Amino acid sequence: MATTRDYYEILGLSKDASPEDIKKTYRKLALKYHPDRNKEPGAEEKFKEISEAYAVLSDDEKRAQYDRFGHAGINGQYSAEDIFRGADFGGFGDIFEMFFGGGGGRRGPMGPRRGSDLQYDLYITFEEAAFGVHKDIDIPRTERCSNCSGTGAKPGTSPKRCPTCGGTGQIRTTRSGLGMQFVSTTTCSTCHGRGQIIESPCPVCSGTGRVRNTRKITVNVPAGADSGMHLRLSGEGDSGEPGAPSGDLYVVIHVMEHPYFKRVDYDVISELSISFTQAALGADIMVDTLHGKVKMNIPAGTQTHSVFRLKDKGIQHLHGSRKGDQLVRVVIKTPTKLTQEQKELLRQFETISNDNNPNGNQNGKNDKSAEKPRKNKGFFEKVKDAFEG
Repeated sequence: MATTRDYYEILGLSKDASPEDIKKTYRKLALKYHPDRNKEPGAEEKFKEISEAYAVLSDDEKRAQYDRFGHAGINGQYSAEDIFRGADFGGFGDIFEMFFGGGGGRRGPMGPRRGSDLQYDLYITFEEAAFGVHKDIDIPRTERCSNCSGTGAKPGTSPKRCPTCGGTGQIRTTRSGLGMQFVSTTTCSTCHGRGQIIESPCPVCSGTGRVRNTRKITVNVPAGADSGMHLRLSGEGDSGEPGAPSGDLYVVIHVMEHPYFKRVDYDVISELSISFTQAALGADIMVDTLHGKVKMNIPAGTQTHSVFRLKDKGIQHLHGSRKGDQLVRVVIKTPTKLTQEQKELLRQFETISNDNNPNGNQNGKNDKSAEKPRKNKGFFEKVKDAFEG
């Protein structure tokens, strides 16, 4: 990639910029910094930088990936050539040439072909995505034949230069008409564009220079990875034809569901059941997190569906050591099968609650009702023992 600067900053736009604003701003900056118009030092690099930013932000899929994962999401999913392919540069057709010299290492349609890109779906656990993991995967792919070193020729022999095209793989034909000369180029029919002829093919690869093999490759999944993220392993795809590069391997991450945790960005969401006496009286409860058990305080009077935040107990960000939080939603359990003792204690509790309600006291005997909590202090301990003991 040409830059690690924020793409929105490069274009001078906010993250909620519309596609029309992105295109309009790019064209304005491209006209200003295009090397054919601006001969100042650094203009070409500036032009490349804004073109890269536009190529990403003008594509809905690339923009969504960048907004979520930053440069890691782009570098991990797309090659430099993939970023620029298909982008509408509004007439600046020389951008691809400026970046890749007319092909980015790929051969023309009449030369040896680059190897195919491969895709592998990798399934990992919730914890592996949170903390990162090294995974060994087996990839079936075509590789350079070791018997002939990829030449396609039988060991001890060598490919010969094609006598028809002189090794170029192309035939140029010139014809005249209307006072002008016309030149056309076609693939050489003798060597089929390879520029070489193999008189004694390799017995292992039958002259192709490639064989099918299964290779074990280690994939480094970064901490904070999420479903849908692509990791690009350059050169780990199918081998290209002799003289052409190999393709790339794209590993697509799939994070399996966790029975207890859910993820929202870098925060972890969990649910905790507590008894109504713990909610009413308060309690210290051990809570499961990705980082082990931690003690969490439930204040007296907690209501069901209250949410508590455990700082830095979430998932590590892709772009640093900062972590998200864990959000714990408490749900108060209502008992369904009560003993006679439990029923009686609840009736007593209801009576005490009514007696302590100033609005329900018709006699105005506030002095007696004020003494109730002290007189019944042991009652709540009985309730706790009856329901949790």
